[in-house]
Amino acid sequence: MTPQDDQRLLEIRNLKVQFALEEGTVRAVDGMNLAIDRGQTVGVVGESGCGKSVTAQALLRIVPKPGEIVEGELLYYRPTDGDGGNLHVTDLAGLPANGDEMRDIRGNEIVMVFQEPMSSLAPVYTIGHQIMEAIGLHQHVGKQEARERTLEILQRVGMPQPSQTIDSYPHQMSGGMRQRGMIAIALSCNPTLLIADEPTTALDVTTQGQILELMQKLQNDFGMAIMFITHDLGVVAKMTEYVTVMYLGKVVESADVDTIFHDPKHPYTKALLRSMPRMGVKSRRLEAVTGMVPDPFHVPPGCPFHPRCEDFIAGRCDAEEPPWIETEPGHGVRCVLYE
Repeated sequence: MTPQDDQRLLEIRNLKVQFALEEGTVRAVDGMNLAIDRGQTVGVVGESGCGKSVTAQALLRIVPKPGEIVEGELLYYRPTDGDGGNLHVTDLAGLPANGDEMRDIRGNEIVMVFQEPMSSLAPVYTIGHQIMEAIGLHQHVGKQEARERTLEILQRVGMPQPSQTIDSYPHQMSGGMRQRGMIAIALSCNPTLLIADEPTTALDVTTQGQILELMQKLQNDFGMAIMFITHDLGVVAKMTEYVTVMYLGKVVESADVDTIFHDPKHPYTKALLRSMPRMGVKSRRLEAVTGMVPDPFHVPPGCPFHPRCEDFIAGRCDAEEPPWIETEPGHGVRCVLYE
């Protein structure tokens, strides 16, 4: 991606997040690179345990202990106060996690919709109270105005009967209503970047489609960028413009969404696509990706995907770190097959 400088919103450069445990060190994110432009939708794809959610936690500086960012930059391009034409670059990795500047960014300019709303929402507070709390924390308005804004945002996210739902507790709401409530909390302060971590995993197919359409509409209304974290390639095809594929903490392929689906390069990306059902194709049998993501305490040498790879080259894939290769402008892959 090579956008105009004034369109760049976020750059992740060589991000490394590690967890030092008694059993050993887990390299949850190992050299992540990613760029997001204003208003763009980027997908981060991979199986469970590949470092997608930890990347999002690092952006918000909420990596749980004993995890820590050991290397890299998280460059956030913010408009300079009083002059929207200039951008001020802030390295989020260098800010104190609980400092005033990071607290002002987190939940206000960069927000996150978590995977399971029932465990993310506070069960003893109404959904309206939780939205009003976010508005009051960052917007510094009175209770009456906060409640009026809460009703407005509940209407915008399509919450049924918002004047009544505002006083409902999470356990009184359906899964789709809770997810709409989570989105309302996230959008209450008009963010520039929304991180959606598997936002539709726990929902039925119909409600999933409604939530995805809602997020597309709200993105157009608010002009925000979205970082979609998912293992659902159908969601990626519908929602994203650019895709980054992760495996065991590393980016193995990056390209625009059409290239990823029609001209994938990395054997892992190809295997993921073969496991995806396609409309109009009845005879083709779906193929599971062979094997499992390795134990993070015993990462195989060389390319970490080589024990599962159909194109494995003995003496190379199991011995040397694969290089990052630009096969064409905007399309990169980490594999010796393209040297």
